[in-house]
Amino acid sequence: MRYLPLTDADRRAMLARIGVADIDALFADVPKDKRLNGRLDLPKAKGELQVEREIARLADRNVSAGSVPFFVGAGAYKHHVPATVDHLIQRSEFLTSYTPYQPEIAQGTLQYLYEFQTQVSILTGMEVANASMYDGSTATAEAVLMAQRVTSRRRAVLAGNLHPHYRETIETVGRMAGDEIVALPPMPGGGEDFGAHIDNTVSCVVVQMPDFYGHVYDLSAIAERAHAVGALLVAVVTEVVSLGLLKPPGEMGADIVVGEGQSIGNALSFGGPYLGLFATRSKLVRQMPGRLCGETVDREGRRGFVLTLSTREQHIRREKATSNICTNSGLCVLAFTIHLSLLGEAGLKRLARINHANAVALADALVNVKGVKVLNKAFFNEFTIRVPGDAADVVEKLAARGVLGGVPVSRLLPGRPEAAGLIVVAATEVNTDEDRAAYAKALKEVL
Repeated sequence: MRYLPLTDADRRAMLARIGVADIDALFADVPKDKRLNGRLDLPKAKGELQVEREIARLADRNVSAGSVPFFVGAGAYKHHVPATVDHLIQRSEFLTSYTPYQPEIAQGTLQYLYEFQTQVSILTGMEVANASMYDGSTATAEAVLMAQRVTSRRRAVLAGNLHPHYRETIETVGRMAGDEIVALPPMPGGGEDFGAHIDNTVSCVVVQMPDFYGHVYDLSAIAERAHAVGALLVAVVTEVVSLGLLKPPGEMGADIVVGEGQSIGNALSFGGPYLGLFATRSKLVRQMPGRLCGETVDREGRRGFVLTLSTREQHIRREKATSNICTNSGLCVLAFTIHLSLLGEAGLKRLARINHANAVALADALVNVKGVKVLNKAFFNEFTIRVPGDAADVVEKLAARGVLGGVPVSRLLPGRPEAAGLIVVAATEVNTDEDRAAYAKALKEVL
Protein backbone atom coordinates (compact mmCIF):
# COMPACT_ATOMS: atom_id res chain seq x y z
CA MET A 1 0.00 0.00 0.00
CA ARG A 2 1.29 3.48 -0.87
CA TYR A 3 2.03 5.74 2.08
CA LEU A 4 -0.62 8.48 1.87
CA PRO A 5 -0.77 10.33 5.21
CA LEU A 6 -3.29 12.97 4.09
CA THR A 7 -7.00 12.47 3.57
CA ASP A 8 -9.01 14.22 0.85
CA ALA A 9 -10.43 16.47 3.56
CA ASP A 10 -6.90 17.42 4.66
CA ARG A 11 -6.01 18.39 1.12
CA ARG A 12 -9.16 20.44 0.62
CA ALA A 13 -8.49 22.31 3.86
CA MET A 14 -4.91 23.15 2.88
CA LEU A 15 -5.87 24.28 -0.62
CA ALA A 16 -8.64 26.46 0.79
CA ARG A 17 -6.23 28.01 3.31
CA ILE A 18 -3.75 29.10 0.61
CA GLY A 19 -6.54 30.15 -1.75
CA VAL A 20 -6.20 27.86 -4.79
CA ALA A 21 -8.81 25.66 -6.42
CA ASP A 22 -6.79 22.47 -6.84
CA ILE A 23 -3.30 20.97 -6.67
CA ASP A 24 -2.64 21.70 -10.36
CA ALA A 25 -2.75 25.41 -9.54
CA LEU A 26 0.39 24.97 -7.45
CA PHE A 27 2.28 24.05 -10.64
CA ALA A 28 1.00 26.88 -12.81
CA ASP A 29 4.54 28.16 -13.45
CA VAL A 30 5.62 24.81 -14.93
CA PRO A 31 4.82 24.67 -18.68
CA LYS A 32 2.12 22.13 -19.45
CA ASP A 33 4.31 20.20 -21.87
CA LYS A 34 6.84 19.68 -19.06
CA ARG A 35 4.33 18.18 -16.63
CA LEU A 36 3.88 14.46 -16.16
CA ASN A 37 0.48 13.16 -17.12
CA GLY A 38 -0.29 9.89 -15.41
CA ARG A 39 2.06 7.51 -13.66
CA LEU A 40 5.63 6.79 -14.63
CA ASP A 41 6.15 3.69 -16.77
CA LEU A 42 7.43 1.62 -13.85
CA PRO A 43 6.23 -1.57 -12.20
CA LYS A 44 3.94 -0.89 -9.25
CA ALA A 45 6.04 -2.97 -6.87
CA LYS A 46 9.12 -5.18 -6.77
CA GLY A 47 11.00 -6.82 -3.95
CA GLU A 48 14.30 -5.36 -2.75
CA LEU A 49 16.37 -8.07 -4.42
CA GLN A 50 14.55 -7.60 -7.73
CA VAL A 51 15.06 -3.81 -7.57
CA GLU A 52 18.79 -4.24 -6.90
CA ARG A 53 19.14 -6.55 -9.88
CA GLU A 54 17.22 -4.20 -12.16
CA ILE A 55 19.24 -1.16 -11.09
CA ALA A 56 22.47 -3.13 -11.60
CA ARG A 57 21.32 -4.12 -15.08
CA LEU A 58 20.66 -0.50 -15.96
CA ALA A 59 23.99 0.61 -14.47
CA ASP A 60 25.83 -1.94 -16.62
CA ARG A 61 24.76 0.05 -19.67
CA ASN A 62 27.06 2.88 -18.56
CA VAL A 63 30.67 3.01 -19.70
CA SER A 64 32.76 4.15 -16.73
CA ALA A 65 35.40 6.78 -17.35
CA GLY A 66 38.16 4.54 -16.05
CA SER A 67 37.36 1.54 -18.23
CA VAL A 68 38.21 2.94 -21.69
CA PRO A 69 40.44 5.63 -23.23
CA PHE A 70 38.76 8.79 -21.95
CA PHE A 71 39.15 12.26 -23.49
CA VAL A 72 36.02 14.06 -22.28
CA GLY A 73 36.35 17.47 -20.62
CA ALA A 74 34.35 20.64 -21.30
CA GLY A 75 34.17 21.67 -17.66
CA ALA A 76 34.51 18.32 -15.84
CA TYR A 77 37.81 16.46 -15.94
CA LYS A 78 39.09 13.00 -15.04
CA HIS A 79 42.19 13.29 -12.89
CA HIS A 80 43.87 10.82 -10.58
CA VAL A 81 42.72 11.27 -6.98
CA PRO A 82 45.09 9.65 -4.45
CA ALA A 83 43.51 7.04 -2.18
CA THR A 84 44.64 9.14 0.78
CA VAL A 85 42.06 11.79 -0.08
CA ASP A 86 39.03 9.51 0.18
CA HIS A 87 40.47 7.78 3.24
CA LEU A 88 40.75 11.07 5.13
CA ILE A 89 37.47 12.72 4.10
CA GLN A 90 35.54 9.61 5.21
CA ARG A 91 36.61 10.05 8.81
CA SER A 92 33.40 10.62 10.78
CA GLU A 93 34.37 14.06 12.08
CA PHE A 94 34.66 15.26 8.48
CA LEU A 95 31.91 13.23 6.85
CA THR A 96 29.19 14.33 9.27
CA SER A 97 30.18 17.95 9.93
CA TYR A 98 27.96 20.82 8.82
CA THR A 99 28.04 24.61 8.83
CA PRO A 100 30.33 25.82 11.67
CA TYR A 101 27.77 27.97 13.50
CA GLN A 102 29.56 27.51 16.84
CA PRO A 103 33.28 28.24 16.37
CA GLU A 104 34.22 26.94 19.80
CA ILE A 105 33.30 23.39 18.72
CA ALA A 106 34.07 23.69 14.98
CA GLN A 107 37.75 24.63 14.96
CA GLY A 108 38.71 21.74 12.67
CA THR A 109 36.17 22.69 10.02
CA LEU A 110 37.03 26.37 10.25
CA GLN A 111 40.75 25.68 9.96
CA TYR A 112 40.53 23.61 6.79
CA LEU A 113 38.19 26.20 5.26
CA TYR A 114 40.77 28.85 6.15
CA GLU A 115 43.52 26.77 4.52
CA PHE A 116 41.31 26.25 1.46
CA GLN A 117 40.79 30.01 1.13
CA THR A 118 44.55 30.53 1.32
CA GLN A 119 45.16 27.93 -1.39
CA VAL A 120 42.56 29.48 -3.71
CA SER A 121 43.96 32.98 -3.16
CA ILE A 122 47.45 31.80 -4.11
CA LEU A 123 46.23 29.82 -7.13
CA THR A 124 44.17 32.68 -8.55
CA GLY A 125 46.59 35.50 -7.71
CA MET A 126 43.92 37.29 -5.67
CA GLU A 127 43.93 38.76 -2.17
CA VAL A 128 40.96 36.98 -0.61
CA ALA A 129 38.79 33.94 -1.31
CA ASN A 130 35.57 32.69 0.26
CA ALA A 131 34.79 29.29 1.76
CA SER A 132 33.50 27.97 -1.59
CA MET A 133 30.30 28.03 -3.62
CA TYR A 134 28.17 25.21 -5.02
CA ASP A 135 29.94 24.93 -8.38
CA GLY A 136 31.67 26.97 -11.05
CA SER A 137 28.58 28.05 -12.98
CA THR A 138 26.65 29.41 -10.00
CA ALA A 139 29.82 31.04 -8.67
CA THR A 140 30.08 32.88 -12.00
CA ALA A 141 26.48 34.04 -11.77
CA GLU A 142 27.17 35.29 -8.23
CA ALA A 143 30.21 37.17 -9.56
CA VAL A 144 27.99 39.03 -12.03
CA LEU A 145 25.58 39.97 -9.24
CA MET A 146 28.52 41.15 -7.14
CA ALA A 147 29.84 43.31 -10.00
CA GLN A 148 26.43 44.94 -10.31
CA ARG A 149 26.44 45.78 -6.59
CA VAL A 150 29.93 47.26 -6.83
CA THR A 151 29.33 49.34 -9.97
CA SER A 152 25.58 50.08 -9.57
CA ARG A 153 25.16 49.00 -13.21
CA ARG A 154 22.83 46.32 -14.55
CA ARG A 155 24.48 45.24 -17.82
CA ALA A 156 27.02 42.40 -18.14
CA VAL A 157 28.95 41.29 -21.23
CA LEU A 158 29.74 37.59 -21.58
CA ALA A 159 32.51 36.28 -23.82
CA GLY A 160 31.27 34.14 -26.69
CA ASN A 161 33.72 31.43 -25.67
CA LEU A 162 32.38 31.18 -22.14
CA HIS A 163 31.16 27.66 -21.34
CA PRO A 164 27.52 27.44 -22.58
CA HIS A 165 26.30 26.06 -19.23
CA TYR A 166 27.89 28.99 -17.40
CA ARG A 167 26.29 31.43 -19.84
CA GLU A 168 22.88 29.83 -19.37
CA THR A 169 23.22 29.96 -15.57
CA ILE A 170 24.10 33.67 -15.69
CA GLU A 171 21.19 34.34 -18.04
CA THR A 172 18.77 32.49 -15.76
CA VAL A 173 19.88 34.38 -12.64
CA GLY A 174 20.02 37.66 -14.57
CA ARG A 175 16.50 37.21 -15.88
CA MET A 176 15.19 36.72 -12.35
CA ALA A 177 17.09 39.82 -11.20
CA GLY A 178 15.92 41.93 -14.13
CA ASP A 179 19.45 42.43 -15.48
CA GLU A 180 20.64 42.83 -19.06
CA ILE A 181 22.98 40.05 -20.15
CA VAL A 182 24.82 40.54 -23.45
CA ALA A 183 26.24 37.21 -24.67
CA LEU A 184 28.63 37.57 -27.60
CA PRO A 185 28.62 34.94 -30.37
CA PRO A 186 30.94 31.94 -30.06
CA MET A 187 34.33 32.15 -31.76
CA PRO A 188 35.61 28.55 -31.95
CA GLY A 189 38.76 29.70 -33.72
CA GLY A 190 39.58 32.21 -30.98
CA GLY A 191 40.32 35.91 -31.36
CA GLU A 192 37.32 37.45 -29.61
CA ASP A 193 36.98 41.25 -29.86
CA PHE A 194 35.25 42.97 -26.93
CA GLY A 195 36.06 46.56 -27.90
CA ALA A 196 32.70 47.64 -29.25
CA HIS A 197 30.77 46.09 -26.36
CA ILE A 198 32.56 47.58 -23.35
CA ASP A 199 31.31 51.04 -22.37
CA ASN A 200 30.33 52.96 -19.23
CA THR A 201 27.02 51.10 -18.94
CA VAL A 202 28.71 47.73 -18.35
CA SER A 203 29.13 46.31 -14.86
CA CYS A 204 31.50 43.52 -15.83
CA VAL A 205 33.04 41.53 -18.63
CA VAL A 206 33.03 37.74 -18.08
CA VAL A 207 35.79 35.78 -19.83
CA GLN A 208 37.00 32.20 -19.49
CA MET A 209 40.65 31.18 -19.62
CA PRO A 210 41.41 28.62 -20.94
CA ASP A 211 38.13 29.16 -22.74
CA PHE A 212 35.49 26.59 -23.67
CA TYR A 213 37.40 25.67 -26.84
CA GLY A 214 40.70 25.46 -24.98
CA HIS A 215 42.28 28.70 -26.23
CA VAL A 216 44.84 30.30 -23.93
CA TYR A 217 45.47 34.05 -24.06
CA ASP A 218 46.46 37.09 -21.96
CA LEU A 219 43.59 38.86 -20.17
CA SER A 220 45.54 42.07 -19.50
CA ALA A 221 44.21 44.04 -22.47
CA ILE A 222 40.60 43.13 -21.67
CA ALA A 223 41.15 44.13 -18.03
CA GLU A 224 42.55 47.51 -19.05
CA ARG A 225 39.62 48.14 -21.40
CA ALA A 226 37.10 47.22 -18.70
CA HIS A 227 38.79 49.31 -16.00
CA ALA A 228 38.96 52.32 -18.32
CA VAL A 229 35.15 52.54 -18.25
CA GLY A 230 34.71 51.56 -14.60
CA ALA A 231 33.73 47.94 -15.25
CA LEU A 232 35.10 44.83 -13.54
CA LEU A 233 36.76 41.84 -15.17
CA VAL A 234 35.42 38.46 -14.06
CA ALA A 235 37.78 35.62 -15.01
CA VAL A 236 36.40 32.07 -15.14
CA VAL A 237 38.57 28.95 -14.74
CA THR A 238 36.86 25.61 -15.36
CA GLU A 239 40.10 23.57 -15.24
CA VAL A 240 41.83 24.59 -12.02
CA VAL A 241 44.89 22.40 -12.71
CA SER A 242 45.78 24.92 -15.45
CA LEU A 243 46.72 27.39 -12.70
CA GLY A 244 49.74 25.21 -11.98
CA LEU A 245 51.23 26.28 -15.32
CA LEU A 246 49.50 29.46 -16.53
CA LYS A 247 49.76 32.98 -15.13
CA PRO A 248 47.01 33.51 -12.50
CA PRO A 249 44.11 35.73 -13.64
CA GLY A 250 44.76 38.07 -10.71
CA GLU A 251 48.17 38.91 -12.17
CA MET A 252 46.47 39.82 -15.45
CA GLY A 253 44.14 42.36 -13.87
CA ALA A 254 41.03 40.33 -13.01
CA ASP A 255 38.85 41.82 -10.26
CA ILE A 256 36.97 38.59 -9.51
CA VAL A 257 38.15 35.07 -10.26
CA VAL A 258 35.65 32.23 -10.17
CA GLY A 259 35.85 28.65 -11.26
CA GLU A 260 35.29 24.97 -10.75
CA GLY A 261 37.49 23.11 -8.28
CA GLN A 262 36.42 19.58 -9.25
CA SER A 263 39.74 18.77 -10.93
CA ILE A 264 41.60 18.65 -7.63
CA GLY A 265 40.56 15.97 -5.15
CA ASN A 266 37.14 15.25 -6.63
CA ALA A 267 35.98 12.56 -9.06
CA LEU A 268 33.64 13.10 -12.00
CA SER A 269 30.76 11.61 -9.96
CA PHE A 270 28.18 11.88 -12.76
CA GLY A 271 28.38 15.69 -12.60
CA GLY A 272 28.42 16.47 -8.90
CA PRO A 273 28.63 17.47 -6.18
CA TYR A 274 31.42 19.86 -7.16
CA LEU A 275 32.76 23.04 -5.58
CA GLY A 276 32.80 26.61 -6.79
CA LEU A 277 35.86 28.81 -6.34
CA PHE A 278 35.44 32.53 -5.66
CA ALA A 279 38.25 35.05 -5.09
CA THR A 280 38.49 38.81 -5.30
CA ARG A 281 40.36 41.95 -4.20
CA SER A 282 40.39 42.95 -0.53
CA LYS A 283 38.66 46.25 -1.30
CA LEU A 284 35.64 44.34 -2.62
CA VAL A 285 35.43 41.79 0.18
CA ARG A 286 32.22 43.12 1.73
CA GLN A 287 30.38 42.51 -1.53
CA MET A 288 31.68 38.95 -1.84
CA PRO A 289 28.97 36.26 -1.51
CA GLY A 290 29.13 33.29 0.80
CA ARG A 291 31.30 33.05 3.89
CA LEU A 292 34.83 34.04 4.87
CA CYS A 293 36.80 32.25 7.58
CA GLY A 294 39.42 34.25 9.45
CA GLU A 295 42.26 33.60 11.90
CA THR A 296 42.22 35.21 15.35
CA VAL A 297 43.27 34.55 18.95
CA ASP A 298 41.17 33.71 21.99
CA ARG A 299 41.30 35.46 25.39
CA GLU A 300 44.38 33.47 26.30
CA GLY A 301 46.22 34.33 23.10
CA ARG A 302 45.79 30.94 21.46
CA ARG A 303 45.34 30.70 17.70
CA GLY A 304 41.75 30.17 16.60
CA PHE A 305 39.42 30.44 13.62
CA VAL A 306 36.05 32.15 13.16
CA LEU A 307 33.55 33.14 10.51
CA THR A 308 34.80 36.67 9.85
CA LEU A 309 32.14 37.49 7.26
CA SER A 310 28.95 35.58 6.63
CA THR A 311 26.75 37.85 4.56
CA ARG A 312 24.02 35.41 3.67
CA GLU A 313 20.33 35.24 4.35
CA GLN A 314 20.45 32.78 7.24
CA HIS A 315 22.56 35.10 9.37
CA ILE A 316 21.20 38.57 8.59
CA ARG A 317 18.14 40.16 7.04
CA ARG A 318 17.42 38.67 3.63
CA GLU A 319 17.29 42.07 1.91
CA LYS A 320 20.81 42.87 3.15
CA ALA A 321 22.37 39.54 2.15
CA THR A 322 24.88 39.44 -0.70
CA SER A 323 23.91 35.87 -1.50
CA ASN A 324 21.19 33.32 -0.86
CA ILE A 325 23.61 30.40 -0.85
CA CYS A 326 22.65 28.32 2.19
CA THR A 327 25.78 26.22 2.65
CA ASN A 328 28.88 25.27 0.72
CA SER A 329 30.34 22.08 -0.70
CA GLY A 330 32.31 21.44 2.49
CA LEU A 331 33.36 17.83 1.93
CA CYS A 332 34.43 18.63 -1.65
CA VAL A 333 36.41 21.58 -0.27
CA LEU A 334 38.17 19.26 2.16
CA ALA A 335 39.03 16.82 -0.65
CA PHE A 336 40.42 19.73 -2.69
CA THR A 337 42.50 20.98 0.25
CA ILE A 338 43.92 17.54 1.09
CA HIS A 339 44.83 16.75 -2.52
CA LEU A 340 46.46 20.14 -3.09
CA SER A 341 48.36 19.81 0.19
CA LEU A 342 49.65 16.41 -0.90
CA LEU A 343 50.77 17.85 -4.24
CA GLY A 344 52.35 21.01 -2.91
CA GLU A 345 53.54 23.76 -5.24
CA ALA A 346 56.11 21.60 -7.01
CA GLY A 347 53.67 18.71 -7.41
CA LEU A 348 50.94 20.90 -8.89
CA LYS A 349 53.36 22.40 -11.41
CA ARG A 350 54.57 18.94 -12.39
CA LEU A 351 50.97 17.70 -12.72
CA ALA A 352 50.13 20.68 -14.93
CA ARG A 353 53.17 20.05 -17.15
CA ILE A 354 52.19 16.41 -17.58
CA ASN A 355 48.64 17.45 -18.55
CA HIS A 356 49.96 19.87 -21.16
CA ALA A 357 52.48 17.36 -22.55
CA ASN A 358 49.78 14.68 -22.87
CA ALA A 359 47.48 17.13 -24.67
CA VAL A 360 50.24 18.12 -27.10
CA ALA A 361 50.97 14.46 -27.80
CA LEU A 362 47.27 13.80 -28.42
CA ALA A 363 46.93 16.79 -30.74
CA ASP A 364 49.96 15.60 -32.72
CA ALA A 365 48.42 12.13 -33.04
CA LEU A 366 44.98 13.35 -34.13
CA VAL A 367 46.16 15.98 -36.60
CA ASN A 368 47.85 13.20 -38.56
CA VAL A 369 44.44 11.65 -39.23
CA LYS A 370 43.24 12.74 -42.67
CA GLY A 371 40.51 15.37 -42.48
CA VAL A 372 41.20 16.41 -38.86
CA LYS A 373 42.20 19.98 -38.00
CA VAL A 374 43.20 21.39 -34.58
CA LEU A 375 41.80 24.92 -34.16
CA ASN A 376 44.05 26.07 -31.31
CA LYS A 377 47.33 27.95 -31.56
CA ALA A 378 47.85 27.57 -27.81
CA PHE A 379 46.14 25.37 -25.21
CA PHE A 380 46.62 23.76 -21.82
CA ASN A 381 45.13 20.26 -21.65
CA GLU A 382 42.09 20.80 -23.84
CA PHE A 383 41.66 21.75 -27.48
CA THR A 384 39.10 21.68 -30.29
CA ILE A 385 39.28 19.61 -33.45
CA ARG A 386 37.24 19.92 -36.61
CA VAL A 387 36.23 16.66 -38.29
CA PRO A 388 34.40 16.01 -41.56
CA GLY A 389 30.68 15.41 -41.20
CA ASP A 390 28.58 15.30 -38.04
CA ALA A 391 30.77 15.54 -34.92
CA ALA A 392 28.10 14.01 -32.68
CA ASP A 393 27.89 11.00 -34.99
CA VAL A 394 31.69 10.68 -34.96
CA VAL A 395 31.72 10.70 -31.15
CA GLU A 396 29.06 7.97 -31.03
CA LYS A 397 31.01 5.81 -33.48
CA LEU A 398 34.18 6.31 -31.42
CA ALA A 399 32.28 5.19 -28.31
CA ALA A 400 31.16 2.06 -30.16
CA ARG A 401 34.87 1.34 -30.68
CA GLY A 402 35.63 1.78 -26.99
CA VAL A 403 36.98 5.34 -27.06
CA LEU A 404 35.23 8.29 -25.38
CA GLY A 405 36.61 10.92 -27.70
CA GLY A 406 35.32 14.23 -26.36
CA VAL A 407 32.28 16.48 -26.38
CA PRO A 408 30.65 17.49 -29.70
CA VAL A 409 30.11 21.24 -29.52
CA SER A 410 26.68 20.81 -31.10
CA ARG A 411 25.57 19.05 -27.93
CA LEU A 412 26.00 22.28 -25.93
CA LEU A 413 25.26 24.71 -28.78
CA PRO A 414 22.44 23.01 -30.71
CA GLY A 415 21.45 24.64 -33.96
CA ARG A 416 24.53 26.86 -34.17
CA PRO A 417 26.28 26.56 -37.56
CA GLU A 418 29.68 27.36 -36.03
CA ALA A 419 29.38 24.19 -33.91
CA ALA A 420 29.26 21.87 -36.91
CA GLY A 421 32.04 19.32 -37.02
CA LEU A 422 33.68 20.46 -33.77
CA ILE A 423 34.76 18.22 -30.88
CA VAL A 424 36.26 19.54 -27.63
CA VAL A 425 38.95 17.07 -26.57
CA ALA A 426 40.69 16.89 -23.17
CA ALA A 427 43.81 14.97 -22.12
CA THR A 428 44.99 14.66 -18.53
CA GLU A 429 47.64 12.74 -16.60
CA VAL A 430 45.49 9.58 -16.69
CA ASN A 431 45.90 9.14 -20.46
CA THR A 432 48.60 6.80 -21.72
CA ASP A 433 50.44 6.37 -25.02
CA GLU A 434 48.18 3.39 -25.69
CA ASP A 435 45.07 5.53 -25.07
CA ARG A 436 46.24 8.14 -27.56
CA ALA A 437 47.10 5.52 -30.15
CA ALA A 438 43.69 3.91 -29.70
CA TYR A 439 41.98 7.27 -30.23
CA ALA A 440 43.93 8.04 -33.41
CA LYS A 441 43.29 4.54 -34.79
CA ALA A 442 39.56 4.64 -34.01
CA LEU A 443 39.18 8.15 -35.45
CA LYS A 444 40.92 7.06 -38.66
CA GLU A 445 38.53 4.13 -38.96
CA VAL A 446 35.46 6.28 -38.31
CA LEU A 447 36.44 8.95 -40.82
